[in-house]
Amino acid sequence: MSLKKKEEIGMEVHQDSDQFFRIEKGQGKCFIDGNEYVISDGSAIVVSAGAKHNIVNTCSIPMKFYTIYTPPHHEDGVVHKTKTEAETDTEHFDDKTTEGAE
Repeated sequence: MSLKKKEEIGMEVHQDSDQFFRIEKGQGKCFIDGNEYVISDGSAIVVSAGAKHNIVNTCSIPMKFYTIYTPPHHEDGVVHKTKTEAETDTEHFDDKTTEGAE
């Protein structure tokens, strides 16, 4: 995913899944249940199910990161490169994994 300068994912909560973030490029802030953390290249964040959280890009270059949900939140192979792309996609995990494919 990529966040533009001053862009954020927006405060959100996932009731049924934990979420992992890995910051690959850029700097910003992570908010989890009222706590604020400074993040940058190489930062890893784990957000427990039910925690209110947000990621904000505070630098002048696009922030690049990826996220993993457990259990899965999206269909296998889905990639959202921008916030807009993620917000407009209506797919959800279909209970099918590549491990079960023949």
